[in-house]
Amino acid sequence: MSYSRPSRGAALACCSLIALAAGVMGAAPAFAQRTVPFANGVPVAPLGLANRPLGSGPFTYPTGEGQDIRVDVLARGLQPYSIAFLPDGAMLVAERSGHLRLVRDGRLDPKEVTGGPASYFAAAPGLQGAVHGYMNVVLHPNFAQNHWIYVSYTKPVSATERRIGVFRATLNDHALTDVKDIWLGPTPSGGSTPIVFGKDGMLYVAGGGGNAQAPGTTGGKILRLKDDGSVPADNPFVGQAGYLPEIYTMGHRSSLGLAVHPVTGEIWLSENGPNGGDELNVLKPGKNYGWPLVSLGRQYPGPWQAGNAPTHEGYEPPIVYWTPAIAVAGLTFYTGDKLPKWKGDVFAGGMRTGEVNGTGKLERILFNEKMEELRRESLLVDLGQRIRDVKQGPDGLLYVATDDGALLRISPK
Repeated sequence: MSYSRPSRGAALACCSLIALAAGVMGAAPAFAQRTVPFANGVPVAPLGLANRPLGSGPFTYPTGEGQDIRVDVLARGLQPYSIAFLPDGAMLVAERSGHLRLVRDGRLDPKEVTGGPASYFAAAPGLQGAVHGYMNVVLHPNFAQNHWIYVSYTKPVSATERRIGVFRATLNDHALTDVKDIWLGPTPSGGSTPIVFGKDGMLYVAGGGGNAQAPGTTGGKILRLKDDGSVPADNPFVGQAGYLPEIYTMGHRSSLGLAVHPVTGEIWLSENGPNGGDELNVLKPGKNYGWPLVSLGRQYPGPWQAGNAPTHEGYEPPIVYWTPAIAVAGLTFYTGDKLPKWKGDVFAGGMRTGEVNGTGKLERILFNEKMEELRRESLLVDLGQRIRDVKQGPDGLLYVATDDGALLRISPK
């Protein structure tokens, strides 16, 4: 048998294989992943793309459906969390600092709406420990007659304790009167608290954070209430031992937006996962959406939330999900004629993508007639803004609120 000395390249390849095998068998690897800083169990998000100022605009974009759009920057200097349209076309803006403001014809009214209750807020949006003062604002279905508005907010009950709640008030011009808390979470409680009126005339409220599988608590639940805060007799858990009668659905993580399907009347929820696994859910009475037992996301340190097999088996699955997460926020259905190639689409705000600051965007999702997703498109990506809310205006255009403090209007180019 003849023997030939291996070439230098073959020898190096052989050595590499031996080193790789040694690493697999337990020897120290030749390299390691970076160690990133954590705070309270969450990786500290990078700031390399953060805090990019919003330009003066207008901005123009081609879009995936062949519909060119123009984006105008309207009012600035706000701290918007949500927007609602009054019958005269003015926008009512709830600010996380605990104020209500009016925007007319794209300009901020210098007069603040007065008379609202005190609230608590802290930290810049997106930072750990951020607490929102006023959150979602909605009009009563009979607002034209009763002038009632509803606002979810963080109520200070002592120097150290806070509760989430919903107050009702009568709006007349720039003043609130007859202010009354119609629902308060337990003491203490917190978290984002979207609200919406359904076509059934009932008020749907996210019960904040907490044990989403505990039937005797409001945390991680969507609640269904009458307009005075009392419990409807036909709620799914009325009369069931151990369950709070106001619960409509359970098993939610962090609820940020509620919207009503314009045809079916179904309530849709936008829900933040951990590191990935953001969801849009269609709420069905009495159903369980699985958190924290199931998820399509990872825990912040890295492992899958649901173990080795991300799944929703045995629980209601989302109709849309994002991995990586986009920090999905407010959402709306577009039903207008001004942007005809988007008619029927769902729009959802995103505050950052893949845990990287400065990567917010507006998401557009196209569904078929069975409400099955066909395609989606990311819009306004280059602006780098945290998109907090999106609503269709009475003029058939789309309006967007950013955490940077601006209102944007999307119209045909």
